[in-house]
Amino acid sequence: MDVTFLLNGETVTINAAPTVSVLDWLREEQMLMGTKEGCNEGDCGACTVMVTDENGTRTLNACILFLPQLDGKSLRTVEGISGPKGELHPVQKAMVDLHGSQCGFCTPGFVVSMATAHLNGYTDFDDQLAGNLCRCTGYAPIIRAAQAARDAPVPNWLNDAHHLAKNTPGELQKAAGAAPPISLDELAQWYGNNPDAILIAGATDIGLWVTKQLRDLPKVAFLNRCPELSTITETEEALHFGAMVTMTDVLNAVRHDYPSYGEMIRRYGSVQVRNAATIGGNIANGSPIGDNPPALIALGSTLHLRHKDQTRTLAIEDFFQDYQKQDRKPGELVTGITLPKGENALRVYKVSKRFDQDISAVCGAFNISLESDKIASARIAFGGMAGIPKRARAAEAALVGKAWNEATIKNATAAIADDFSPLSDMRASAQYRMTTAQNMLRRYFAEMNGQTTSVLGVQA
Repeated sequence: MDVTFLLNGETVTINAAPTVSVLDWLREEQMLMGTKEGCNEGDCGACTVMVTDENGTRTLNACILFLPQLDGKSLRTVEGISGPKGELHPVQKAMVDLHGSQCGFCTPGFVVSMATAHLNGYTDFDDQLAGNLCRCTGYAPIIRAAQAARDAPVPNWLNDAHHLAKNTPGELQKAAGAAPPISLDELAQWYGNNPDAILIAGATDIGLWVTKQLRDLPKVAFLNRCPELSTITETEEALHFGAMVTMTDVLNAVRHDYPSYGEMIRRYGSVQVRNAATIGGNIANGSPIGDNPPALIALGSTLHLRHKDQTRTLAIEDFFQDYQKQDRKPGELVTGITLPKGENALRVYKVSKRFDQDISAVCGAFNISLESDKIASARIAFGGMAGIPKRARAAEAALVGKAWNEATIKNATAAIADDFSPLSDMRASAQYRMTTAQNMLRRYFAEMNGQTTSVLGVQA
């Protein structure tokens, strides 16, 4: 299919197979070797590139980014971070001055992440660089370089938003084997008539089908040109996300009303992953270890689906039926999710081997309300404990109507064993998962009673 975008400030139009990765195209067709291939699955950040569109500038992993996802946008590689006459960007100069590079393999990715953070004015460098892996330099000089460049002006050659408006047509064109719908109505009709097609949102999961499983995807549709799917609507009663809203935008939207959920999302992948991953994709793939569903289930969220002209809604916990099986008929797509607002006591706990950018061994979400020291309602959901994200209904039953005390919590933690029979795998044993899930409920009780429970706190 034909794709038009800016590459390091210059307009390019190419005809490429829909699932050619940006990384492969840069290295094999453009001979731009600064963008490195490390893990080829979005974990190490060696392939980080800068992408600008009407919503701003962000970092993405080129290894799991397909070329059609760039249509109408601006792409900068590390070669385009420096100026047209070879002038160093402030972060590049700081990396040199403060010895931020040894072997240099990871350095281009770090530079792009640092330059993007610098352009956006972000100074939370531990978060901004959590998706960039350095095996030899050590992070201290890299962080010092980011800090040193913080107050330097943004170079004028990185004003891609201006160049984008002037130079890039941004026209979608259809080609055999690929369909880039430009409206939800068009998408719904096309997918209803082509239920065997693969819908590509952020490609943080499907990208690995190509890079790791070497799968051929002959019929795909890219959702990045359906503006209706990228909207966030907020009222006094609810917060609605279209299916294509990225996890970065979800994080920014939920920080205020659901701060614990937001803190979990901060550990969801990396900045690069959150900039691509979508809330709809995370739900629709039905993973038993997806981190969004437990929180959404605990909140009592509603899922929206569409098949051609027919729409329906259902409680999100009813969407997940069995391992890799959801309540979604062929040709039906997830269009959005609605979270109720109002009083809630939601807490979300994620346990993984790495604190940042790791898949959960267990993710638990708890939302318990009290009336006169009695438990009026309880919604508890876990990921990683079964073949689907699932409510702990036996534990909930052990709580509702009971006094809010340690004896009740003790009975409810025991009831979690009636809800789940977890498996052992490379991330955790079955016993570890069960103990962790039970301890999460104990942590919730402690936290809601005013005790400090954050793992980031250090106490003597």
